[in-house]
Amino acid sequence: MIKKYFDNFKGFPKEIWILTLITFINRAGTMVIPFLSKYMKENLEFTYSQIGWVMVFFGMGSIIGTWLSGKLSDKIGFYKVMVFSLFASGIVFILLHYASTFEELCIGILVLTSIADMFRPAMLVCLKTFTAKEDRARAYSLTRAAINLGFLFGPVLGGLIIMQLGYEYIFYVDGLTCILAIIVFVIFVKEKKIPVKSHKQHDKPKEKVSVMKDRPFMLHLAICLITGILFFQIFTTLPLYHKERFNMTEFDSGLLLSLNGLLILLFELPIVNYVSRNKINNNKVISLGLLLMATSFLLLLLPFEAVLVPMMFFMTCGVMLTFPFANSFAMDRSHRQEGKYMAAFTMSYSFAHILSAKTGMEIIQNSGYESNWIFMSVLGVVGTLLVFRLSKMVEKEEVNNAAMVTVEVND
Repeated sequence: MIKKYFDNFKGFPKEIWILTLITFINRAGTMVIPFLSKYMKENLEFTYSQIGWVMVFFGMGSIIGTWLSGKLSDKIGFYKVMVFSLFASGIVFILLHYASTFEELCIGILVLTSIADMFRPAMLVCLKTFTAKEDRARAYSLTRAAINLGFLFGPVLGGLIIMQLGYEYIFYVDGLTCILAIIVFVIFVKEKKIPVKSHKQHDKPKEKVSVMKDRPFMLHLAICLITGILFFQIFTTLPLYHKERFNMTEFDSGLLLSLNGLLILLFELPIVNYVSRNKINNNKVISLGLLLMATSFLLLLLPFEAVLVPMMFFMTCGVMLTFPFANSFAMDRSHRQEGKYMAAFTMSYSFAHILSAKTGMEIIQNSGYESNWIFMSVLGVVGTLLVFRLSKMVEKEEVNNAAMVTVEVND
């Protein structure tokens, strides 16, 4: 079974493995993000509302960075964008330690995420450049494995550094790992402007459809928005809950977050392969995932520290059943307009980050943690109902398309 698992990652060029390595270094070094809410609450003594606003700027920066990366990658190339993003974000991470007021941190976070989130779209272009089309899905899975492996170690190391040395040192570690990652990339990977040629497709081109007029896709974006709002709670409100209700240390919170990364690393790819092999309807899988995420928040209504482990287990299972298949649906709907569709898909999660943090913090400040968990559970159920609605829309669309093909054949 282990051999079969690793067989999925054979046959990649050197550049893809280097990209995977720097992705791991970068993700493992990103220690500030899981503890940012606690840092603002405990060290800077911000209110919940102020923490929510800082996270709003976090999401705004993500949107700006994603948009800039798409524009710049086409004009100057992905290589330069990646080098600039990691090196500059490393510098900003270090400087962010000196931001102490609410206004300074809002501006600092906006600048940081605007620069740091330029990396991901450029990285996807890099994957496309150094792999043939038939290998891109596996290459993407490889980098996801690196991200989750880094997420496994990062929170634990961050928690240890905070406990032993203090919060200020994780800003330096974050910055230095970004710079180290891009140095490794520049040394071992040289810029390549001509994409690898893959097998030509002889299929009849699909008629282009406007993203805004694609009603099933727009509903799918709403579902992704809800999924993102639920997921991002584990980085914003949950670490605060750990501390205030159970007096957990940063190391303990880091271990719980690492459980998420470990489970995804071990089981996401087998789950995706199982669903694909058995041709299980993706929307059914996504609806189950949303229900599991909703259930995870209901578990938090139980006033026991022991419930935090099954909560994270349910949340992670929900993530594994939603995120990969949401991406697959978006690609299938792209109508040969992958850039526009994937940009809209990515931005739905950026908006989710904004709404997740601000909504959660406002509810907690005005009504308490329990009200926030109930709200998130209800939101998960709403998302599940929307998935059922989406399934009906897609089924009706398929019937209409089949009828049109029949008419064309008869004519």
